[in-house]
Amino acid sequence: MTEYRRFAHPGGTWFFTVNLAQRRGNTLLVDHIAELRAAFDTVKRRHPFDIDAVVILPDHLHCIWTLPPGDADYATRWGLIKANFSRRIAREERISASRHQRGERGLWQRRFWEHLLRDDEDVRRHVDYIHWNPVKHGWVNRVIEWPHSSFHRYVNAGVYPADWGGGAALDVMAGE
Repeated sequence: MTEYRRFAHPGGTWFFTVNLAQRRGNTLLVDHIAELRAAFDTVKRRHPFDIDAVVILPDHLHCIWTLPPGDADYATRWGLIKANFSRRIAREERISASRHQRGERGLWQRRFWEHLLRDDEDVRRHVDYIHWNPVKHGWVNRVIEWPHSSFHRYVNAGVYPADWGGGAALDVMAGE
């Protein structure tokens, strides 16, 4: 497989999208939310990073991380999180011949999408996007109804009102 080159920015703040390999009808991430949290916690202990915002949906997740100063290795962290989570889940997924040859599980898409956040406005727009995502995908009518989101932490900190995103489309989400 071709080595995928990623941009490095030590101590950066990044937006990520990570998907399951089989998305349609898959609820694995919320069905096994405790195992996913444990995988994150395990990796964070050995490879620290801050989770600034997160939403876990049934078949994918979005999050914003800030890496420690001098550290740009988010790819290793994602690999470890995916592997740790996969080890906690029973082997029931379909596995392609290429994955089988490599000894891989078939839970996750091999790659993920990352975006280096450039400034406070970029961070704000992506935090809004993360928190709006369960409404966008039709899982809930109001942002506060989704339990697997940092939105509740933001409400408790006074960043958002509890009724933010109460079902009306937001300008920031136009075209997404």
